[in-house]
Amino acid sequence: MRDPRAEHALDRAAGGGVMGYVSGPSGYSEQPVPGSGPSDSGRHVSSDPASRWLDTSSRIGARWGSLAGLVALAAVVLSSARCGGTPDSGTGPTPPDPPVSAHDPVLVGAGDIAMCPLGAQSATALLLDRIGGTVFTTGDNVYDAPTPAKYADCYGPAWGRHLERTRPVPGNHDYDPPGSSGYFGYFGENAGPKGLGYYSYDVATWHVIALNSQIGMQAGSAQYAWLQSDLAANPVRCTVAYFHYPLFSSSQNGPTASVRDLWRLLYDGGADVILNGNDHVYERFAPQDPAGRADAARGIRQFTVGTGGATLYGFGTPAPNSEVRASVHGVLKLYLQASGYAWEFVPVAGQSFRDGGTGTCH
Repeated sequence: MRDPRAEHALDRAAGGGVMGYVSGPSGYSEQPVPGSGPSDSGRHVSSDPASRWLDTSSRIGARWGSLAGLVALAAVVLSSARCGGTPDSGTGPTPPDPPVSAHDPVLVGAGDIAMCPLGAQSATALLLDRIGGTVFTTGDNVYDAPTPAKYADCYGPAWGRHLERTRPVPGNHDYDPPGSSGYFGYFGENAGPKGLGYYSYDVATWHVIALNSQIGMQAGSAQYAWLQSDLAANPVRCTVAYFHYPLFSSSQNGPTASVRDLWRLLYDGGADVILNGNDHVYERFAPQDPAGRADAARGIRQFTVGTGGATLYGFGTPAPNSEVRASVHGVLKLYLQASGYAWEFVPVAGQSFRDGGTGTCH
């Protein structure tokens, strides 16, 4: 059995420098200590990736001792250089570990993944190599024509080695010409009924719902009716749902109002967590209702995790209830507990931003 605390220590060792942290409701997020590094409108900005090459490569070489580690590091450096940086500077105390047990089931993943030839999908796949549990994706699994060859040749060598334990959802780029047949063909039964792409499953005491935001979602649609029935048939205490488009966002693609009906249905059904992609950032929101009003009692906590490998985005004006924002590649790790959950954002090697905390199910 894996020890989550040992994994956390390994993740931090691979993640580079230590950050200061600030605490918030049920969570912490690492922030640069004043005067220790650059910042931009409250979000982290990386130092020059090239200046970190020798120090970081020595850590990676010692850690993995393989060409795969160096290739993944090169992808991170190139991506950071193109995208304007990631939170990667500062000194200060290490943040506390989320209170977890070695027996807690894990749901781990991200979206917006395989962008060949220069994406960071190989670096994020290395994180999955050392994290057990069920892998989720939040869509846009490949870019630039979702053909069978693209899934096999771009997604396959990275996240594809975890295919058997992956439960995906599609994004808009999985539906680009020539259409979604490549997506459904590659993921097979793990993607739910062919042509539909929405399904549910259980992980221990949690009910997990995968939805398809590329087809009809409004009240009266087949997917809406299915979700209504699924929630009624599974009246468990803890529920997490994931799909591509976020209802709330502070990044460049912005909020997607067309998912509000599904969001409201999940809210009325007592869901606790929603995971999204589409914006190539990490953003965590406080629990809120479908209208965007803070709701500590019944609200859903949304995570945007479009950090699987595609070129990163920046941020505009922070949306209401946005608690943490970062432009950094990595994966979100959820520990699914009997009456609550703990989360931990694990960055790729060479990056030191971290976010974590706990929540209680309704």
